[in-house]
Amino acid sequence: MREIDNLCINCFSELTEGSVCAECGYDNDVPNDVKYLAAKTVLNEKYIVGAFEKHESDAVTYTGYDSQLDKRIIIREFYPKGIATRLEGSNELHIRQKYTSDIKKYKNDFFELWTTLQKMHSLSAVVPVYDVFEENNTVYAIIEYMESIPLREYLLRNDNGYVLWENARLMFMPVLTTLETLHSNGFIHGSITPDNLVLCRDGKVRLGAFCIQECADINSDFEFIENSGYTALEQYDNSHKICPATDIYAFSAVIYRALVGTNPPSAASREVNDKLMIPNSIAETIPMHVIKAMGNGLQVYPEKRIKSVADFRDLLDASPSVKAKASGVQGKADVEKKPYDYAQLQRDNERRERRNRNIVITLLVLIIAAIAAGVYIIKFTDLVKEPEEPVSTTVAQTYQVPDFVGSGYTKSEVEGNGAWNSQFEISYNTEYSADVEEGVIFKQSVAAGETVTADTPILLTVSMGVQTETVPDVAGLTLDEAKTQLEALGFKVNAVEVYNDGSHKANTVKKDYATAPEKGATVAVGDEIIVQYYGEVQTTQAASDDNN
Repeated sequence: MREIDNLCINCFSELTEGSVCAECGYDNDVPNDVKYLAAKTVLNEKYIVGAFEKHESDAVTYTGYDSQLDKRIIIREFYPKGIATRLEGSNELHIRQKYTSDIKKYKNDFFELWTTLQKMHSLSAVVPVYDVFEENNTVYAIIEYMESIPLREYLLRNDNGYVLWENARLMFMPVLTTLETLHSNGFIHGSITPDNLVLCRDGKVRLGAFCIQECADINSDFEFIENSGYTALEQYDNSHKICPATDIYAFSAVIYRALVGTNPPSAASREVNDKLMIPNSIAETIPMHVIKAMGNGLQVYPEKRIKSVADFRDLLDASPSVKAKASGVQGKADVEKKPYDYAQLQRDNERRERRNRNIVITLLVLIIAAIAAGVYIIKFTDLVKEPEEPVSTTVAQTYQVPDFVGSGYTKSEVEGNGAWNSQFEISYNTEYSADVEEGVIFKQSVAAGETVTADTPILLTVSMGVQTETVPDVAGLTLDEAKTQLEALGFKVNAVEVYNDGSHKANTVKKDYATAPEKGATVAVGDEIIVQYYGEVQTTQAASDDNN
């Protein structure tokens, strides 16, 4: 083992010119933020923590050094943003009270994801993971360091910003095997982009930036990062579910970027105007079967998208079975006439569906007309005798009350439903809710399924979402003053005493990192705020004896 004090904590080369590394230019006198592990912290008795690199939705990434194998590594620490924090002087993560009941599941998900990746080390498109362990009330993954550049940077280095399919195929096809294995183990990547695919020195493209699946869903507790053009529609706030087709959409978008040279439009914009064109000059360089594979993979709605990686790979490979199915499809000459429209496949399907519906409707009309004619004949040939004195009765119209709450309807959806508003007298009120997102109905005055007469009043309660307040600046206040101010805003206060070396007044709040979350943060009312304050000045036993 080399002497750690003589190594750069960023690249772990020997320091030869003071604190600034001659190899990478990192200033070793700059410490990691106190919210993160200090440089040179030892994990699992052999891994040395280096410089802080980034904090993503579910984890922090550090550079690192394996003291037993004498090599540079990457350390990934489970540290969910907004859910966990680290108090000064402690290595253990502190979980915010609101999430204590869920954190075990999230931590298990993280552990299972990285142990699964560890078992996939033989796959060429995975950056090798060789250790996963628990420590400091969290989980760590140890990843082999490999020199690499993001795929986006590689593409930008090309003269036109894109590559031909012959080159792209060699890079991308091995990644599909990794993706298929990941899906077979129940995991969705959820964030495939040209930045998360890296080209390594050995020429292989590898998939990185793995996060637990909750990070890919805008409705989860985790920070959601949109990658416009690569984030699938179902990852936004809608009724579609995240599934393997979510990764197929993102991967198709990456292929599009590599072959066309631009990012595809966002899925949200394509839902309104599904135009995804390829210029003639570029389309003629892309094989037709690849264009059609991208078209299938980039369908806006997941139910219309190709479902499995295996099927997607077959389309990209143009296997014999796929070629047979596509034998009647337009050829390359059509692409040369006009830019290829990805939405054309969907429009063709919709035209066929409309034609079939029209045939069915025509048949139904003819059947109904025939029945009506039969009734007319029967009625007027006295085969059916009408009552001589029909009895007139008036029956009040009744309706069954919908399940506004269980179905998760929003106020706007109910207001836009003409039938409901003609059947019932609907009114609304609003309340804060920590469990129901803003705009969604979560109470109804008349139970679902109940049969009521027309114009029955129904009061629907609409969520105003979580009530939030801004964390005030309580630095320098007495602990009681800070508690009073925070509790008046509806926060729960957890006071944590820190060491007082005698230069601070006892029972006053620290001026730096006074609270977690920090001042200015928007936090739900009822959540816990950690306040760090100085305790009484510590004295030694010897000083105490002298005083006696």
